[in-house]
Amino acid sequence: MTERILGPVHPTSAARSALRPLFLGAVAFAPGSLLGDWQDRNASRTLPHCVEQLDAAGALDNLRRVTGEVDGDRRNMWFSDSDVYKTLEAAAWQLGRDPGDAELRAFLDTTAALVAKAQEDDGYLNSAFTVDKPELKWRELHWSHELYCAGHLIQAAVAAARAGVGAQLVTVARRFADLIVERFGDVDDVDGHPEIETALVELYRVTGHRPYLDQALRFLDLRGRGLLDGERFGSRYLQDHEPVREADEAAGHVVRQLYLLAGVVDVAVEIRDDALLDAARRLWADAFGAKTYLTGAQGSRHRDEAFGDPYELPPDRAYGETCAAIASFQWNWRMLLATGESRYADEMERVLYNAIAGSTAVDGTHFFYANPLHLRTGHDGSHEDAPSQRLPWYSCACCPPNLARLVASLSGYVATTDSGGLQVHLYAAGTVQTTVDGVDVRVETRTGYPWDGRVELTVTTRAPLMLALRIPAWAEGALVDGAPADVRDGYAEVRRDWTGGATVTLELPMPARIVRPHPRIDAVRGCAAVTRGPLVYCLEQADLPGGVTLEDVRLDPATPFSAASLPDVPVALTAAGRVEVPASAELYGSGTSAPGEPIDLTLIPYFLWGNREPGPMRVWLPLALI
Repeated sequence: MTERILGPVHPTSAARSALRPLFLGAVAFAPGSLLGDWQDRNASRTLPHCVEQLDAAGALDNLRRVTGEVDGDRRNMWFSDSDVYKTLEAAAWQLGRDPGDAELRAFLDTTAALVAKAQEDDGYLNSAFTVDKPELKWRELHWSHELYCAGHLIQAAVAAARAGVGAQLVTVARRFADLIVERFGDVDDVDGHPEIETALVELYRVTGHRPYLDQALRFLDLRGRGLLDGERFGSRYLQDHEPVREADEAAGHVVRQLYLLAGVVDVAVEIRDDALLDAARRLWADAFGAKTYLTGAQGSRHRDEAFGDPYELPPDRAYGETCAAIASFQWNWRMLLATGESRYADEMERVLYNAIAGSTAVDGTHFFYANPLHLRTGHDGSHEDAPSQRLPWYSCACCPPNLARLVASLSGYVATTDSGGLQVHLYAAGTVQTTVDGVDVRVETRTGYPWDGRVELTVTTRAPLMLALRIPAWAEGALVDGAPADVRDGYAEVRRDWTGGATVTLELPMPARIVRPHPRIDAVRGCAAVTRGPLVYCLEQADLPGGVTLEDVRLDPATPFSAASLPDVPVALTAAGRVEVPASAELYGSGTSAPGEPIDLTLIPYFLWGNREPGPMRVWLPLALI
């Protein structure tokens, strides 16, 4: 039964975990809801697109070179096997939702057979090294991505095992995992790209085979000892500059750092290691205290896809890789399960509705790799490293299949349980059907969230239940059944006699708000952004009159906001601004601008930018001279 499928992260019963995730099928998004439509679009458009591109871009042919089915040179990245595995994971989660999708099942089965055929006798599996440089297996770990690819294979197998599909894929992954334990169990080596750690823990959770957990712990404890060759970007890029347990700042390549931290939390809760979990808390405080964009994106340096210094958050040079946003969502989910603290759910919501949602076009088949908060007038978007619009695929195609696997499993991240209670973290129209202390619970949610802050939840169960509703940090003046919400640790707790079904109405005020940056964020000093509920808004050139340059527009800090509707934009905002045209073309001068002409501004949610036509956009707007 699909409602009994475990989701991507499921700590064992022995783990020290404050909250327990629901089964994947326990949550069903309503058709027409934002998350429901997104998940349906992922199934009908994004996932089939990824399947097509694996063939078109050569990722499957790279594996077929191993089996002798094709000749010729390798195409694209040396770690393209991971694109195959992420797509397989997405397919497995989707088949868990819709077992009757015969075409998707055929893809999973035939691709699993190809992967099995490409696997070597000892369990090793990597198309780049098997064909092109077999003599260098495990000898270029700083850059090879061998264990990174293995990690994504294992995660695909975990999804297949939990969805009850692709048994052959599970066999392949276990053989490779067993080889990894044998090869790395008593040698001091780690991979330059973390991912294997969190994957091995989840495989342990599926199989109960303790050596997988022990190996994940060993990889974590070896990291930071200078074992990797940092010849290109240095050891910080690889998180090999300082032991995990001693680190106090998020550093280096963002995706690497966040995947590593996901593994840290997974291991910490399973072995009940408070010191390891405390390390994750410290790095979280650093990353989200001074190194995260308003949209939840992370990574301010293009050169090495890395965290910058504290408060180094330039909007136009934001890298904000899509995979980093997904990794943030996954890490915060683990932190939420481990601690029950609402701040992690707040960050999940922020990054989901802004950085992650904005990475995919409304057609479901075009994607951003990097997610800037300002695209300048005159930007050269001719190269895929910094395009002016979403592209159908990339030479480094890590992001699209990563999106597919997240969205296919998105229902697994909505709610949790603990002894005697049900917690709702993300609001969406739909149903939750689960058990709390062995008693059936059903929750029907009616809401227009995130466009509307009214959330009605009808709960039916035959036993006492504590219903905990997350009150986002931005929601000042939240009401529960018309009375001020009694908020404790970020949640409003509601107890009722639910026997015949009782409805709770949560109202989260959603006025448009002007947000100002920390004064140390030099790149946007003198600017402000506009948010409404969980959504960040932006100004696009498409909504300006002809002849007005985006960079000349200023926001009136005293402006009232009004809600408006545009095609495919349920809630746009109108505001007052001014156009301040430079008095001179002189690049550096002593003159100052005078107050400009008034202009009516239309702002749209950041996640919807770039869907009409390519053109300039900005989140942080300079404030008008009044």
